[in-house]
Amino acid sequence: MQHGNENGRTRLTDFLNDGKRLLLLSDAEGEEALEIHTIDGATPPRRLAGLDIGRPISLKPAPKGELAALTNQRHELLLVDLEAGTLRTLDHSPNGRIYNAEWSPDGRWLAYSYPDTRRTRVIRLCEVSSGAIHTITRTLLYDTAPAWDPEGQYLYFIGYRDFDPVRDQAQFAWSFPRISRPFLITLRSDLSSPFETGGVSKESKESKESKENKSAPPEPNGEPAPDEAKPEKPEKPEKSEEKILQIDLEGISDRVLAFPVPLGIYGQVAGIKGKAIYTNYPMHGAISGNGNGDDQGRLEVYDFAERSSEFILDGVTEFGLTPDARAIIYRSGRKLRVLKTAEKPKDNGAPSRKSGWVDLGRIKVDLSPPQEWRQMYREAWRMQRDQFWSEDMSGIDWQAIYLRYLPLIDRVASRGEVSDLIWEMQGELGTSHAYEMGGDYRPSPLYRQGFLGVDLAYDPATESYSISRILQGDTWDERASSPLARPGLGVQVGDRLVAINRRHLNATRSPGELLVNQAGAEILLTIAPADGGEARTMTVKALASEHMLRYRSWVEANRATVHAASDGHVGYLHIPNMQAWGFAEFHRGYLMESTRAGLVVDVRYNGGGNVSQLLIEKLARRRLGYKVSRWGQPTPYPADSLLGPVVAITNEHAGSDGDIFSHVFKLLDLGPLIGKRTWGGVIGINPIDSLADGTTTTQPEYSSWFPDVGWGVENYGTQPTIEVEIAPQDYVAGHDPQLEQAIAAVLRLMEEHPPQLPEFGPRPKRILPALPEV
Repeated sequence: MQHGNENGRTRLTDFLNDGKRLLLLSDAEGEEALEIHTIDGATPPRRLAGLDIGRPISLKPAPKGELAALTNQRHELLLVDLEAGTLRTLDHSPNGRIYNAEWSPDGRWLAYSYPDTRRTRVIRLCEVSSGAIHTITRTLLYDTAPAWDPEGQYLYFIGYRDFDPVRDQAQFAWSFPRISRPFLITLRSDLSSPFETGGVSKESKESKESKENKSAPPEPNGEPAPDEAKPEKPEKPEKSEEKILQIDLEGISDRVLAFPVPLGIYGQVAGIKGKAIYTNYPMHGAISGNGNGDDQGRLEVYDFAERSSEFILDGVTEFGLTPDARAIIYRSGRKLRVLKTAEKPKDNGAPSRKSGWVDLGRIKVDLSPPQEWRQMYREAWRMQRDQFWSEDMSGIDWQAIYLRYLPLIDRVASRGEVSDLIWEMQGELGTSHAYEMGGDYRPSPLYRQGFLGVDLAYDPATESYSISRILQGDTWDERASSPLARPGLGVQVGDRLVAINRRHLNATRSPGELLVNQAGAEILLTIAPADGGEARTMTVKALASEHMLRYRSWVEANRATVHAASDGHVGYLHIPNMQAWGFAEFHRGYLMESTRAGLVVDVRYNGGGNVSQLLIEKLARRRLGYKVSRWGQPTPYPADSLLGPVVAITNEHAGSDGDIFSHVFKLLDLGPLIGKRTWGGVIGINPIDSLADGTTTTQPEYSSWFPDVGWGVENYGTQPTIEVEIAPQDYVAGHDPQLEQAIAAVLRLMEEHPPQLPEFGPRPKRILPALPEV
């Protein structure tokens, strides 16, 4: 059965505690509001309109009564009385969003992760009836993901509390890649630690079960007593009142206990009877690791009676429990599975009740694209209204903008036109980082082009293609080197490519044509040597992209130019973006080039990100001293600090965090900034939701301010110290006047202030003074 009005979108749907109704968000009337639906659809939905709930991030119905808790983008924790239709603010943080609001089993308390400073998070409890707030963990770093023990003894959470540094293998640095693990808080002051003697034990558990399950004594011969001798079973007493959770708040922050498990990267923790389950994720590289953003970890269980942890299954992205904690549903990438809690699955086959895998192919959704597009347009507009960094929308009449483009939504005829319309509407903000990407497009044929990592020129005399350059790149990395540069092939510049997969090339049949749909495939190449000898056939693997190879060749060519022009005294590095790749490229270049007397830092074409402050911090280091040994060269203190001048190159294609890097480089007076004015987009984003068809829209939320220009970098960029243009004819000729000007600038600075080691003076003597003669 499908719930919700076809004119709107429903999200954050959950069951109410009676199991007969659903609580959800719907924007069928233009604005999001809570709605209560009966599962059978027998009665019309009840809409709680007029409540100022913001843009909800999470929605949790209470296990008892007619209440629901929600958190929103305004950093609020709100309580909704579903029966009265009223709203109450329970908590708010000026430092960030409130996460992971969870109801206690008796419905009297809410536990949640609260940002008490801009850098730290604590666990708080809210007593719902009175609204009293209690912080129950001490500020340290991050306390997140609280979860209640169904037996009412503990509150679990994931804590980032144990600082065990790991040394960096590339440079003198330490980091904390594994800092979290599960913790628990004993809710009553009389509870002992379940991890130590005196807490829950295997013996006490078995003894308790033995007493509970004790039956009539057997006859002397060991046989059970006859039926007529058995006492009649007493009638079941009426169900007692629900147990009220006891929480002793005094000294509660001193009752935090760590699970005896290794430090790791933990995601969630949840309580079941006598046990706790949690997810533990592997560590992987930001470049080489999981590229789809869905980390898949291990589900593990800790048994308090056994005092041991056990592996259950892997491939878990996230999980949830049923209200009685007897079943678990988990997501593995784009798949769902339901299992008995804390039991290892016996069947991992096709979707079925036995395996637990859910056949998502059975889900059918009836929708009208024009209706969906209208709703998406409204929601994209609404998210900008609710999350744009300036409440007055920078003075723009945002309601008028909505009405201006609204008539066009009825005229669009494809999903691509919807995208164009949203871009135009958001573009009225006159602000960077208002993007629209992704969405439900019809799949198109994909014929991935193969590449050889060479430059070719057609030779009409031989009807073949002459190899004019073989790109070298990183010969150890097949993604960043030419297949024709592999050891043993013997291919040289001047050799001719005659055929691909035994199909001969000519003026009308190019290598590009024959490499269509060959990305990553083993192909046959026929190569004729430049000296006219017999052609050879060899097998190579076609590249799926030449991007990394050509990038590496460009960087190394620039580095060689700088080295040659400075007799090896000046280094060069390029930063392609301010994300993982740019962070890696910076250190790849910096750690080997910072030993030279001067340095050129190139941020042209920088795609932005968020690591600029980490890189600026390195470049801003000042040499304060040296470590001097007997045999080696003196080493600087701090490590990797520069001896001489540094010059940066930027251009109009350096944006976002590339803008910021360029501006701060100049603001700190680290050296001349050479090139062209940067892109001019420095309002950051943190998208929390997607549209109905999976589209991501971004809302400019974090605007950058600097003491010299205020808000002035946005929509303007930063002006270089020395402006240098690259004319079209320079580009065609392979001439780089910006790089040449940077080399000239750093050499001039080195001439004005020659970088050299200090005169350390004679080494001190430690000779004992002569004793006076008696």
